[in-house]
Amino acid sequence: MPNYDYICLNCRKRFALFFRYDEYEKAQPVCPYCESINVRRKIGRIRVAKSASGRLEDMSDARNLDALDDDPRALGRMMRQMSDETGEELGPEFDEVVHRLETGQSPDQIEKDLPDLLDGETGSDNINSFSDDF
Repeated sequence: MPNYDYICLNCRKRFALFFRYDEYEKAQPVCPYCESINVRRKIGRIRVAKSASGRLEDMSDARNLDALDDDPRALGRMMRQMSDETGEELGPEFDEVVHRLETGQSPDQIEKDLPDLLDGETGSDNINSFSDDF
């Protein structure tokens, strides 16, 4: 039996009623609190399923990426979210970098603290270019 959500327009309380599909069209919902028939059906929220690539595209929207330059915490959150979306284990080094970003440490400081992180690559944008891959 489907559950239908209502709100009473008299007492403003929310409630659910159960009707079979064939009963729904004929049924007269009544508020169980004040017995009013002045009720309105509430339509619940819907969820739209997206593919993994669609979710990744939403995360890498240019408007979202602009804010990452000055906010290491946001960069860390975005990198963790993208890792979660892909479902791939990226290793302890990735987890360490993301953790440090989420605590507010700058990419430059992370690079100084973890010089061997990128297998000997040099340059001041290693962490930034690492995050650009996402």
